Amino acid sequence: MPRRQKFRKCRRLEEGRFFKPSGIPACELVTEELMLDEFEALRLCDYDGLNQIQAAEVMGISRGTVQRLLTSGRRKTVDMLLNKKALRISS
Repeated sequence: MPRRQKFRKCRRLEEGRFFKPSGIPACELVTEELMLDEFEALRLCDYDGLNQIQAAEVMGISRGTVQRLLTSGRRKTVDMLLNKKALRISS
């Protein structure tokens, strides 16, 4: 049985966010899901300029977990931009 996921401190979004390329109907696009913890790691490291250790302390998780969240979040974001996919940020 896998270990329970540790609680991760993330900012709340008012509602789910959805981004898509302009000019293409959403029903024709593949949607990529970006989890809230991946978004929070991207925000802390890439937008706020914290290093992974500082971001880990803010989120209450290990540095290795932050690194995995960044890798996954960046891959999904770039995949969405390159392959004309929609991006949904969900909790």
